[in-house]
Amino acid sequence: MPSDTHDFRTGSDSRTLRDALGCFGTGVTVVTTLDRDDRPIGLTANSFTSVSLDPELLLVCLNRKSTQLPWFERAEAFAVNVLHIGQMELAQRFATPDADRFKDTDWEAWSTGVPMLGDSLANFECAKFAEYDGGDHLILLGRVIRVRFDADLDPLLYYRGSYRELHFD
Repeated sequence: MPSDTHDFRTGSDSRTLRDALGCFGTGVTVVTTLDRDDRPIGLTANSFTSVSLDPELLLVCLNRKSTQLPWFERAEAFAVNVLHIGQMELAQRFATPDADRFKDTDWEAWSTGVPMLGDSLANFECAKFAEYDGGDHLILLGRVIRVRFDADLDPLLYYRGSYRELHFD
C-alpha cells in the first residue's frame, strides 16, 4: 500500500507544516476582554493550554492579524471560554471578521468585568500575567482568578481544518 506521508523542512511549503500541525486535535475557545469603552470583544482561538498549577497559569495564542488584538494587548484581564459541541455556531461567529459577535450571545461579567460566555464547557477568568512575541501570534499568559465548568458537556474539537465532536458515554 502506498504511503501518504508528507515531509516539511525549513523554507519549504508552509501548507505542509500547517497540515502537519492540524493532525493535533485541539479544543476550541473564545477569548474575550473589553475595549476602551468597556464593550465586550472576543475571538475564536484553539491554541490554549495549561502552564502551571502553582501559580495558576494558562496560555493562549492570538493571531496578530486580528483587528481585536490591540484590546488584548492593552487589557489587564481576559477570559478563555472553552466551547462544547453545541457551540459550533458560536465558534464560527467569533471567527468571522466584522461579525456582530455578541449579538444574541449570552454572557455575564465576573470580578474583572470581562465577558464570560454562558453555557460554556469551562470559563477561565484571568489577570494578564505576561505576554510574549510568538511570531505571527501574541502569546498571552493569564493567572487564573476563577473557573467554572460543566463536567456533563462534551468538548468541541478542531482537527485537520474542521470542527469535530467527541462524545463520551
